[in-house]
This record gives sequence, structure tokens and C-alpha cells, in this order.
Amino acid sequence: MAAPLLVSVGLLGELLVMGPRVPAVPLLLLAALLLLVCSLSQDYYELLKVSRDATTREIRQAFKKLALTMHPDKNPGDSEAHDRFLQVNRAYEVLKDAELRKKYDKYGEKGLDEQQQHGGGYESWNFYRYDFGIYDDDLEVITLDSGDFEAAVNSGEIWFINFYFPRCSHCHELAPTWREFAKEMDGVMRIGAVNCGDNNHLCRSKGINSYPSLYVYKAGQRPEKFNGERSKDSLVRFSMKFITTSVTELWQGNVFSEIETAYSSGIGWLITFCSDTGDCLEPRTRQKVAGMLDGLVKVGWMDCTSQQHLCDSFQVTSGATALFPPGSSLDQQGSVLWLNTLDSREIYNQVINHLPDLELLTGDSFQRKLAHHRWLVSFTFGEKSPASNEYKKLQAFLRGDHIQVGRVDCMSDLKLCQSLYIHKPCVAVFKGMGIYDFEIHHGKDVLYNIVGFARDSVRAHVNTLRPDNFPSEKDRKEPWLVDFFAPWCPPCRALLPELRKASIQLAGQMKFGTLDCTIHQNLCSMYNIQAYPTTVIFNGSSVHEYEGQHSADGILEFIQDLVSPSVVVLDPDSFNERVKGRAEGQLWAVDFYAPWCGPCQALIPEWRRMARMLSGQIQVGSMDCKRFQSFCQTQGVRAYPEIRLYLGNTRNADRYTSYNGWHRDAHSLRSWVLSSLPRVSVDLTPDSFRSQVLSGHDHWVLDFYAPWCGPCQHFAPEFEILARTLKGRVRAGKVDCQAHHQTCQSAGITAYPTVRFYPYQGTRRHEHSGEYINSRDANVIDDIITQRLQKLAPRLQNKHKDEL
Repeated sequence: MAAPLLVSVGLLGELLVMGPRVPAVPLLLLAALLLLVCSLSQDYYELLKVSRDATTREIRQAFKKLALTMHPDKNPGDSEAHDRFLQVNRAYEVLKDAELRKKYDKYGEKGLDEQQQHGGGYESWNFYRYDFGIYDDDLEVITLDSGDFEAAVNSGEIWFINFYFPRCSHCHELAPTWREFAKEMDGVMRIGAVNCGDNNHLCRSKGINSYPSLYVYKAGQRPEKFNGERSKDSLVRFSMKFITTSVTELWQGNVFSEIETAYSSGIGWLITFCSDTGDCLEPRTRQKVAGMLDGLVKVGWMDCTSQQHLCDSFQVTSGATALFPPGSSLDQQGSVLWLNTLDSREIYNQVINHLPDLELLTGDSFQRKLAHHRWLVSFTFGEKSPASNEYKKLQAFLRGDHIQVGRVDCMSDLKLCQSLYIHKPCVAVFKGMGIYDFEIHHGKDVLYNIVGFARDSVRAHVNTLRPDNFPSEKDRKEPWLVDFFAPWCPPCRALLPELRKASIQLAGQMKFGTLDCTIHQNLCSMYNIQAYPTTVIFNGSSVHEYEGQHSADGILEFIQDLVSPSVVVLDPDSFNERVKGRAEGQLWAVDFYAPWCGPCQALIPEWRRMARMLSGQIQVGSMDCKRFQSFCQTQGVRAYPEIRLYLGNTRNADRYTSYNGWHRDAHSLRSWVLSSLPRVSVDLTPDSFRSQVLSGHDHWVLDFYAPWCGPCQHFAPEFEILARTLKGRVRAGKVDCQAHHQTCQSAGITAYPTVRFYPYQGTRRHEHSGEYINSRDANVIDDIITQRLQKLAPRLQNKHKDEL
């Protein structure tokens, strides 16, 4: 039976290659072949030996562990080692990327394009052993990525972040010092690291251009770069400048007023008494402890050599440190906690353990207290979680946001928790509109993530849905966006903050809700939810499933497309009338697809995005070849998706060119379309630059570029769109700075690509008269030039009158 099996797999390989396009073979045969190949290919999660709810960090760690044992460099005598490791590497490349992971979870390998299916190259064994992720295994150093960076640095905690590149020798030299520094500052501030090899876009957006780059982030302030000696002491001294919590010297004239003022705000005091004997905290330790306990207790010190009578009133006869909790009386020593350590971390732990717990909300008080106030509530089931003590700091962080913090013990108030469908420990934000207007936190169970969630949630308009408030068709008076998700699904968790952003922008136009399918299985089954996340827009009786990137912008684009579609849905009649009957010079891009085809589904959001990017340039359509199978066959469509561009020469209405590129993202498709259009921009030589731009009477926008420059190549189609948009108002030209170096040097060009606007103002222009435009977005450049022309218009009109 081996031979027939090999033939079947080989046949399927031929059928699935082509870009990858799925041939229009009979569905039963295709289903059988797909079943066969699925039984032979191994699940990506199984390959990496991780669960489907694994975090990105867990996936990295699992891959590194496999790489160190499976790498071909470690198995030189194994002829199959290369192929096996290529499979593991492919699984890692897909699962570490949120968008690719979503496609894989939903469609399997067939949802990935050919290059992603077969994977790229891999690094040497030494790279995975020494360079793969410097801080991946460190507990004190928190590795941040694009998904949680902003929430972390805006949480209110102070962050000192090391931006590094895995192959950077200086980064490796710093690593042992950075680890020791992180241990020293544990609890005082957050010590983080960003791998710029994996987060290139994030690092570029933060202006990182050398490694390692060390920055302190404090909410509401500009990040400050560390430029000193990279020793632990230098790093600690620099860090302590940002711990601005005051340590108060207490004496007879202020001690009682200071303490009573703090008590009235519900804040206690940690006082270190300094004497000739005994122990008191050193100044740096006091400052560190003050930073660690900021907002929870005030920190002060008392000089018992000069304030002996005062220290006697506290029953202190030698150096000591004590916690006076809020509400305690200074003459009732029973409530005072005397500390027996000088270590800042141990002091923090003893103090935090001794402070009162979050306010307990019961079934009797819950509805009354949450009716008109915003609350962050921790739901527990008997035993406290390891994070319970850290939760005591939430009130301090959220006080300025007017968010109160409390807890509910679901073992004592089971009926209340069941009414909210809360069956396990969690944190939820109640938005001040009653007990059923809330959102549950599904992010990391760490302080900075919870604080960021609370602040975002009270501003956003996303509610946790249940059967009793789910927007059924008869009750839908306005459009709803519902996200069907599972809390264990990382792409689901990545989408939730983007939903909050989108809900703010669409407030009053659309309602947003999330439904946990691990709790409400029946409701999810009713809507045929088969993969997570599945985001659906309900508009009356119309139902639209969202296909696109996990971003607020992607969601907004999708909704905009529903209101004003950018892709024309074609049938045989409209195809013959509009595509084949197109006017001279009009172009149509058409996607022939089948709904059951994985690559077709993956193409849908990119096709819509491309259509919006080319709006006004060409017409874009799609044809469902399952519904119109015979018509597609008459058009010679043999595989899906088939992407065609019908050219503008109407003497041959059937003339088209097919897309055979590897990548089917919107930018690649747009570049392909634009390459088929006649150029609007012109190439300029030194002579034409002087005669037409500098001495001519037209407005010009110029792209100074170099052929070898990658960003120039990426910008080229964008500039061509700009040229088409400005046609008739401003001429567009390109100057090749490799061929015409002297011209570019005279114009002051020092980087590529550079966009300059040369407005005509009635006189001859100079090489340096071009106005620099700091953008590579056609729409932004168009807006800038349009505004500039509006300002110039009165001056040019007066100039013209003077000439007359």
C-alpha cells in the first residue's frame, strides 16, 4: 500500500502548490485528499510540545529547548535532521506571530501562504544556544513585546527597559550586570527587556538605533536614556533619581500633624528610628522602601539623638523600624508592627502582609455600592491567590482614576457570582452603571496589566455578555460587534484591548460585547462558532464575520467597508456588463474564489484593504465560484484563489494578467496592480530638473531615491498613487540619486527616500528651495500639499494681477 499512498500525497502536493491555490477539483476528492494529508502532517502545537493556550514566551522557550537537541549541527549523522528541524522551525515562526497563529488556528496549514507553509531558513546551533533570547529565562527581568509594552509603561509603575539585539556583543556583555541590577531593584521599579530582533517595528517606533539602549519610562513623562557606565552601581544611582517619593524627617513640630493627615486618607506610616545603638534604615534603603510602598504607607525617619523625648513617647530606646497601620493609635503599641530586618524586600513583604485587605463586598452591599461608582473587583474562591497582597497596591494606582477597589468571596456569596457567570478567580471592572455592566480581565495576572486594563475598560464601551443580555435578533435596535472567544486563546487575549480602542471611536454608533465560549457553549454553538476568536457584526438581520488584523484600525476599516463596500460582489451578469464592458482605460482587479478554500479566506481582508488603498485608481471585484461554478469554468478558472487584472484596452475585453506572486498581502497586491498601470510620475535628469522644476511654472513634488534602497522600493508605489492623486494640480517627478549624485547633493539630499515639494511662487526656484515633507503616506502628503497650495493661492493671484 505504500506506493498508492505516495502517489496520493504527491498528487495533493501538485494540487496545493500554485501559490498556494486550491484547484477546482471535485469536492469529494479534495476532501478525501485533505483528510489524508491532515493525518500525515503533525499539529504545530504538538511539534513544539506546548498547549494551545501557550503564551509567546512559553512558545519561545519550548522552541529553544527543541532547537538545542534537534538542530542538524547536533545531529551530523542524521540525514533527516534537517527536514525535522525545518518542521519545528516552521511551527515556531507561525505560532509566535499573532496573525499567522490566528490563521493557523482557524484554517490549519491551508490558511497559510506557500512560503509560510514550508518555512524559511534557520540559524546555527550557536545562535539558539547563546543569542536566541538573552532574558527569556530570567524571573526578575520582564520580557516585553509589542502586545504589552504600552500597557506596561503607562501603568503608573516606573520601568527601566533594556532594548537589545540578540547578535549584539555589547548586549551580551551587559546581561550579567543587568540581571544583578534587576535583583537589586526588585520591587522598587520594573526592570524589563525588549528583544529588537523579534520586535523590530516596536523598537523603530521608539527611536532605537543602537544596542543596547537603556531607557527609563515613567507615565506622563518623556523616556530618559541612560548614557553612563554600565555598572550595577551606576545603574542603581541613575534609577534612584526617578524614585521621587519623599522620605519625611519627623520631629516634635510635625510628627503628629503628618501622621494624622496620612491616617485621615487611610494611609499608615513606616518610621525608622535612628539612635547611637540599634539599627535604622540607611538613606538609600529608606528611599527604596518609599518607592516600593508608594501610596500605601508614608515613610519617615526620626533622629533619636536630638529628639530623645519624642522617641521615648514611642517607647523607642534604640534604633528600630516600625509600621503604624492606618487607624492605629500612637499610644496603643499592640497594633504596631516592629520589623526585624534591614533588607528592603523583606520590609516590603512584612508591611504588605500586615496592611488591611481590600474592602469585602457582600451580596447585601454589592448592588448598592456598584450602582453609581466605578469599581475594580477581585473575585476569589476561598483561598487567597499569590497575587492577593500585590492587589493591595491597586487602590494607590487607581485612586487618581476614581476607581475603587474591592473583593468578593464567591465561596460566601456563591449566588452573586453565579448570577454573573463567574466560576473561577478573576478580576472585573464595573463601570458605575449597575452590577451587570462590567468587563472581565483576561490578560496577565500582574499589576501593570491589571492597572492598564482598568483604566482602558472604564473609558471603553465593551461589556461581558451572558445569555440574558446577549443581543438576540428581536432585541437588536442598534448594530452590535460581538467577539466570541476563549480565555485560553492568546490571539483572543491580544484582540481584547483592540476592541476597547475601537469601541471608543465608535461610541454611540455600535455596541461591543464579548462572549466566553468556554462558559456559554450552547450560545456559541447556536451561532456555529468553530474557531477563536470569531468576531461577528450583527446589524438587524444581517450577520457579517470579521476577517482582518487584530487591531482597532482593522476593525474600523471592516466596519467602514460594510457601510461603503470597496469590493464589488460580481455575478455573471454584472461581470459581463461591468468588467467585460468596461470603458477604455478602466481597469478591474477580480478575485475568483471558493468559500471553502483556506487561502481564499485568508485573502479576503487583504483584498478589501488593497481595494481601499487603490480607491479611485481601479475597480475591484470578487466572484464566488462555488455559487457560479459553471461561469468560472467558462472563464478558464482552474484554481482558487485566481487573481486577475483586466487591462484597460477594451478592444480585447478578455485580456487580463494573472497574479503569481508569493505574497498576498495588500501592499504586495497593490504594487502588482500599479506596475500594470501607465506611470504618472516622470524621471528627471539634471537638465530636466533645472529646466522644468527650478525654472518651470508648475508645482512639483519630487521623490529623491536610490535603486538599492529598500525603503525607496517600498515607497515607490505610494509615490505613484500620490502622483495620480495630484494629477492636474502638481507634477510628480523622481530623481535617481545614484545616477545623478551631484544633483541630489546640490539639493541637500542626505537620506533616501526624501520627498520635497517645490511650489511655483512666480520666480525661479533654487536647489534648496524644496520644502521637506516628513511622511511616506500618499494621503498625508496630499493633505500637506493641498493645505500649502491653499495658502499660496492668494499670493499667486495677486502676482498674476500685478503682471497684468
